[in-house]
Amino acid sequence: MENQRETLYTGFDFYNCDMHLTDKQKALRADIRDFVDMEVLPKINPYWERAEFPWEIARKMVHLPIIGGPLFEHGAAGLDFVEMGLVMYELGKGDGSISTFYGVHSGLAMGSIGLLGDEEQKARWLPAMVKLEKIGAFALTEPDVGSNAAQVKTRVRKDGDGYILNGAKRWIGNASIADILIVWARDETSGEFGGYVIEDPNQTDGVAINDIWGKVGKRAVLNADITLDNVYVPAENRLAYVNRFRDMARVLGVGRYGVAWEAAGVAAGAFELALKYTKEREQFGKPIAGFQLIQHKLVEMATEVTLMQTLCLQLSHLISRGLLSEGTVSLAKYNNARKARYVTQLARECLGGNGIVIDNHIARLMLDAEIIYTYEGTNEVNLLLVGRELTGLNAFV
Repeated sequence: MENQRETLYTGFDFYNCDMHLTDKQKALRADIRDFVDMEVLPKINPYWERAEFPWEIARKMVHLPIIGGPLFEHGAAGLDFVEMGLVMYELGKGDGSISTFYGVHSGLAMGSIGLLGDEEQKARWLPAMVKLEKIGAFALTEPDVGSNAAQVKTRVRKDGDGYILNGAKRWIGNASIADILIVWARDETSGEFGGYVIEDPNQTDGVAINDIWGKVGKRAVLNADITLDNVYVPAENRLAYVNRFRDMARVLGVGRYGVAWEAAGVAAGAFELALKYTKEREQFGKPIAGFQLIQHKLVEMATEVTLMQTLCLQLSHLISRGLLSEGTVSLAKYNNARKARYVTQLARECLGGNGIVIDNHIARLMLDAEIIYTYEGTNEVNLLLVGRELTGLNAFV
């Protein structure tokens, strides 16, 4: 059955990266591709246009063996890192909002609990998150603190048998639909960095969550402003194994790895759609794919997608062997985010006027690529992280 389904996979793979995948990895990829073809592409455009979260799509993700990513406890998927990358790639080919929802819930939120929580905390929260009975969100970025995330201004103080949080967060994905909100803050006295889990944040005194409207991309995933006004958090809701920003950066590193794959997927999705369109669209008596100018665009896109695919595959080998560094993962995100911009724009050009409407999906993917360029570390910050690793010199200060 797996072999039969695999023959149906027609994704672009010019350099035969498939030869490096196991049957299990190929089968998972086929599952995600089927989900995208049957559940995402036929339904996502109206949600994207209305800037409405697509619950009917998201809830069906529970039937895929992917929730929890590389975590394996309490029912989590236990994916290897190639599988995790393939999931982000295939979801990205379909829609950036869906891949972001998955990345925030399964990666950042569940990853924080799985990597930095104690056994009691993992047992308390992860099972319901695996079943999508509780949705997670990860609150790090602030109105005045983005790229310099280690310098968060949100403050926490000990208060009896718990903690009190004060501050503000911005651009927090899934926040308005979250049941578990992880807030990152510094102790107002010691400066110690920590993660604090607010359960049922939309029903918690002192928490105000307001969705951000007017986004040009990833419109079907909700990002919010959050204010925290003397919010009480029980002591047992402080993540047990984090005291420094560096502890939490482990979660960000895995997240950045996933976004590098997602960017490659968004680019591949746009290219595959453009290739199909140009073979079918006729002008001057023949398919436009037969014209030199169009072939130039197609070859440019094919080259960049192939380079992104091979980079991601090597990155998966590095992270699987514990060899991933801040610089290597930042280079992948830096390269793939800017190339996704380029590829999706070329794909849009190939469709002419038809490329400016979301009916053909490419316009949506093009605008989603704009968001990838800035989130999970702006491309400028990722560039400087690579530069620091290459030179040993810090250009941030």
